[in-house]
Amino acid sequence: MKRETIELLSSREIEKMRQAGQFAAELLNFLEPMVKPGVSTLQINDEAERWTRARGAKSAPLGYRGFPKSICTSINEVVCHGIPNAKQILKEGDIINIDVTPLVDGYHGDTSKTFFVGTPSPKAQKLVEVTQESMMRGIAEVKPGARVGDIGAAIQEYAEAQGFSVVRDFAGHGVHRIFHTAPEILHYGIWGTGLRLKPGMVFTIEPMINEGSWEVEILKDGWTAVTKDRKLSAQFEHTVVVTESGVDILTLPPENSN
Repeated sequence: MKRETIELLSSREIEKMRQAGQFAAELLNFLEPMVKPGVSTLQINDEAERWTRARGAKSAPLGYRGFPKSICTSINEVVCHGIPNAKQILKEGDIINIDVTPLVDGYHGDTSKTFFVGTPSPKAQKLVEVTQESMMRGIAEVKPGARVGDIGAAIQEYAEAQGFSVVRDFAGHGVHRIFHTAPEILHYGIWGTGLRLKPGMVFTIEPMINEGSWEVEILKDGWTAVTKDRKLSAQFEHTVVVTESGVDILTLPPENSN
């Protein structure tokens, strides 16, 4: 369960989170070339685990509340928490969200990105582009004194104006030494409502945007969330910190890399 207390991180702790976030971004960069037709999601998972361990870190999702793998791989209509497996082979035209959370020196770096497998359909391309822009518009609202509702309102207004819907069942969350904690960051909302943001707060913004209805259901494995109408879903995620003057993204990829 999420703790109600919101921890404000010190500059030293924020630097630890930055190191973990950079590690997570580098891991996604490492995995990107594997995203091509014919590759199984288990192969991607196993390479992520190998790369993470080789650098002295751990995969926080592995065993978390019973989750069986090291990363989440969510393809097409899978909204989030897809479980990598050997029989799930990437196909031309798929979209796949890869969600990684390495645990680096006691701190969690949490980020995800939706990739194209080969050439996407125009609808898939628009959905993915709108999802990424929705996240960035939410991040742009983060500053001291702003409210959590501003983040959700910015995301919802943009996504819905583009003809898509925002998943209600999952939210961003506080993250530091604890994987999931307060505050909860909804990706829909009303301007000027909710918790006021303070410097030192660290949390994820990770909107899931659907092609059709926002409604989802959980499959029998207890983890995999899919769109109820089986239309496409995309997601992007960054971990951010509220600074004295605005916001800093802790999970940006290294400079001069793809």
